[in-house]
Amino acid sequence: MAWIKIVSLEEATGTLARLYREAIGRAGKIWNVVSLQGLRPETLDASMALYGEVMHSPRSPLTRVQREMIATAVSRANSCQY
Repeated sequence: MAWIKIVSLEEATGTLARLYREAIGRAGKIWNVVSLQGLRPETLDASMALYGEVMHSPRSPLTRVQREMIATAVSRANSCQY
């Protein structure tokens, strides 16, 4: 198991603080997959933008339900908790 320094909400400043606040606004908490990227806020910002484009874009030919089903199947196949 890897040990990665996590930047807490209280320690976060600038871009990371904004991203953490946005995460709390969306989900009510900061998921581990978000906080694990906290040492590189620019990378986290890009990762969240990519996720938003893939999962929420109205330009996708797939419905939101179809995209969630695909994500769930891939996560299950990879034994991923997310």
